[in-house]
Amino acid sequence: MKTCTLGNQGLIVSRLGLGCMGMSGVYGSSTDRESIETIHRSLDLGITFFDTADAYGAGHNEELLGKSLKGHRDRAVIATKFGLGRVGGILESGQSLPVSGKPEYVRSACEASLRRLDVDVIDLYYQHRVDPHTPIEETIGAMAELVKEGKVRFLGLSEAGVDTIRKAHTIHPITALQSEYSLWSRDVEDRILPTCQELGIGFVPWSPLGRGFLTGQIKTFDDLAIDDWRRNSPRFQGENFQLNLDLVEQIKIIAQAKQCTPSQLAIAWLLKQNEHIVPIPGTKRISYLKENIGALEVELSDQDLRKINQVMPQGVAAGDRYAPALMAMVNL
Repeated sequence: MKTCTLGNQGLIVSRLGLGCMGMSGVYGSSTDRESIETIHRSLDLGITFFDTADAYGAGHNEELLGKSLKGHRDRAVIATKFGLGRVGGILESGQSLPVSGKPEYVRSACEASLRRLDVDVIDLYYQHRVDPHTPIEETIGAMAELVKEGKVRFLGLSEAGVDTIRKAHTIHPITALQSEYSLWSRDVEDRILPTCQELGIGFVPWSPLGRGFLTGQIKTFDDLAIDDWRRNSPRFQGENFQLNLDLVEQIKIIAQAKQCTPSQLAIAWLLKQNEHIVPIPGTKRISYLKENIGALEVELSDQDLRKINQVMPQGVAAGDRYAPALMAMVNL
């Protein structure tokens, strides 16, 4: 497994991480046993970077990851997040989620995450969403205190806008920004990615496979489990679904020519964008884990990149990535 430095603060991670959110029922049912086996196999295959959050499964995801990494702590970089209400039911309804960046909450959330993860220190601690009612300077100040106390090693933000990133970085160096980025979600390319590069901040794309759409495995709306929140995502509904399906068919053609899967092509494209970009494709199955890691062996030429860009230019995806209330919570 290749490694890289995430940002310029010295955090070394595997070139590909593992997103664990789906192991807590957000994309349909899952079993802890299968999830733990997948995490252990990730370690065997060289993945060191694991992503979770206190909101995933109301703490279940952190507990699951902590249990899985017991006895393997020296081989793992654990990233978790605070500040967002429980992910699940509210996502399904499309309503906004409660957010808090209040200093006193930052501390209590960190203490709770340390207990659930059963660790002494969190390697990378993100604010999950920006709290518009709390100055970012106050939130980052509280997070910086956790670093001084040895409870956190590095700080990050998630779905933050340029002004917030700059303000936060003046209070304490920001190691990584985590935001949605994939072939069908490229809005960060305009201002956010250049800002991260300027400031030496690493970038962690979540949902690098377009919430599974770019895998080519989703062919009809009924392929989504009845309790899968994507049923309420604009890009998976109505005529948007078919329009986006047509785009994926074009990606399949390019992938076939490269003798790789659509998933591998999508991840390889992200890896090619910048050496400090570390995607965290999520899966609860070992078979998909192995497929994702295979993306590291896919070589894309300048001609390949031009073909991909012709098929999937910025803004081509049909529909917003969230319902309106949730869209209002990103890039603040």
